[in-house]
Amino acid sequence: MSTDPAASVPDHDPSESGPLRLRGADAILAREGQLLGVGPWHRIDAETVRAFADATGDHQPIHLDPDAARVSGLPGPIAHGYLTLALEPQLVADVVVFEGFRHAFNYGLDRVRFPASVPVGAFVRAHVVLASAERRGTDLQIVLDVTVEVRDGERPACVARPVRRLVE
Repeated sequence: MSTDPAASVPDHDPSESGPLRLRGADAILAREGQLLGVGPWHRIDAETVRAFADATGDHQPIHLDPDAARVSGLPGPIAHGYLTLALEPQLVADVVVFEGFRHAFNYGLDRVRFPASVPVGAFVRAHVVLASAERRGTDLQIVLDVTVEVRDGERPACVARPVRRLVE
């Protein structure tokens, strides 16, 4: 990551006043390289894990069956890694909202890793750094460093670099 979120303190706390609102390209460009904030905690419950399994067809027992998870050496069921990644837009929106654009779209991911699992019932939140921002014609392309941590976890559950295009 370009910045260590644990070592930085943002000047905005989304848990107190809602997400940081950055309006227009200049406001975003001025925040390049900075920690935008740390979001509130979200519980990953069994119903969400089951709904994700049903939506994706990924019904691996370690996600749904406590006995199968224990046989696999886990203390209990864990969330799918891709479920953790799929929560990234929501977790980021809890931290920052980019305003003043006709629309925005996901352009891709530069990197995704799942260093630790998310036990079902655990709480997760995101640290969001604006890694880069650059004009691309009339659009703005931003790259975020998103670290999803698990409450009381030793390692992050997901480290991702989503790339977004903001269309003026």
